Amino acid sequence: VQLQASGGGLVQPGGFLRLSCAVSGFLLDRPAVGWFRQVPGKEREGVSCLSTWNDITHYSDSVKGRFTISRDNAENTVYLQMNSLKPEDTAVYYCAADNSLILSTYSDYTQYNYWGQGTQVTVSS
Repeated sequence: VQLQASGGGLVQPGGFLRLSCAVSGFLLDRPAVGWFRQVPGKEREGVSCLSTWNDITHYSDSVKGRFTISRDNAENTVYLQMNSLKPEDTAVYYCAADNSLILSTYSDYTQYNYWGQGTQVTVSS
């Protein structure tokens, strides 16, 4: 199983970015894919999750209404569209996947077995 995150960068407050997570290796499984973020000295924060089995999504309160998680089956890619970005969204963003996740635990990073590398998102003027 491999996850490849991309799409980070520098953006001004109020701007937008789209992160991508290319997922491979699950064969017939339909994993849950989550996005996390982390700043130095703080615990990894669950931002959003999508079940590729039934398309159920979850969002943290801090991003609800601004971020949207979606998928492209043909590309085996999960996206995180981030709008109305704020300086406090600055972090390294990671995607993670697991094929036995209980969705109610989506924000618990210990529940995921597979991780991509991080991509830096910086929101600053």
